[in-house]
Amino acid sequence: MFDEMITLKKLEVFLTFMKVGTLSEAAEKLQLSSVSVHRAIHSLEEGLKCPLFRQEGRLLTPLPSARVLEERVTQVLNDLQDGITSTREVAGIYSNQFKLGALYSLTISTLPQLIAGLKRRKSDLNIELSLGSNASLLGKLRSFELDVILISAEKTIDDVEYTHLPLFEDELMLAVSYDSPLANNSQIKLEDFQHENFVTLSDGFATSADTKKVFQQAGIQPNIAMELGDIFSLMSMVSGGVGYAILPRRVEHVFDNKIKLLSIENMSDMKQQVVMVCLASRERDPRILNCIVECRNYAREYKARM
Repeated sequence: MFDEMITLKKLEVFLTFMKVGTLSEAAEKLQLSSVSVHRAIHSLEEGLKCPLFRQEGRLLTPLPSARVLEERVTQVLNDLQDGITSTREVAGIYSNQFKLGALYSLTISTLPQLIAGLKRRKSDLNIELSLGSNASLLGKLRSFELDVILISAEKTIDDVEYTHLPLFEDELMLAVSYDSPLANNSQIKLEDFQHENFVTLSDGFATSADTKKVFQQAGIQPNIAMELGDIFSLMSMVSGGVGYAILPRRVEHVFDNKIKLLSIENMSDMKQQVVMVCLASRERDPRILNCIVECRNYAREYKARM
C-alpha cells in the first residue's frame, strides 16, 4: 500500500521542480510559494522513507533516487492521463481523436470517400486508420482500441453488443493473371479448377472465409499453394502466375493489365457483405454518429450507381 503522504499533487510538484531546477521557478510555475514547494518535496521524501535530494546551501541537488522516481512517475502519470481520457470518452465526454479500422481492400475507394466526408463535417477530427482482418478488427473494437470498423458481415455482428450498418455487397470472382489463356473469358465454371493451384488469405480474413464457402458450394477441394496476410500481396501472386484466387469485384482495377476478374457460373448468391460496425454502447458518440451518417450517404450513393 502507498503511504498516505505520497499524493499526486506532491508528485506533480516534484516533477515540476525536477524540470525547472529551482524552488523559485517551480513555485512560479505552480503558483505556489517556495516554502510550499520545499515542504511538498520534504513530505514526499518522508512518505518514500528515502532521500531524493542533497542540500547544498540554498540548492537541492537531485540524488540518483530522484532520477529514478522522475522517470517512473512520468510514465505512470502519462498512463493515468490516457486512462482518464479513455474513461471520459466511454462516459460520453469526447475528444477529437477518431480510430477507424477497415479491411485492406476498402482503401481503394470506400475509405477515401468516407474519410473525406468525415473531415468535411469536422475538420479538426484526427482520424487514425488501422488496417487488418475481420478477426483482428473485431477484437480491437471489443477492447476499445477502435471506435468504428468496416468489415465483411459475419454472424458475430448480430450480437446485441454491436450496431451495424450495411454499406454494399460485392460479387466474388475468380482472379487470373492478365496473360492467362482464361483472361479472354467472361465467365467460368469453378468445377473445372479442381486440380489447379490457388492462393488465398490467411484465416481471419473475410475473403479467406468467403473463398472456403465458394469452394464448398462448387463441391471442390482446391490446392492451396500459398496463404498471405494482405489482399495486395495476394493479387501480386496471381499476376505472377503462382495460382488463381477468389476476390471481391472492388479490387478489379487495382492491378490493371496484371490480373483479370472472371464471373463464376452459378455463384450469383455468393456475395461479400461490407458493413460498418460499432459497439452498441457507444453509438451515441458524436464522432460515431457522424460516421454513421457518412456511411448511410455512401450506401445510398453506391446503390444509385449500381
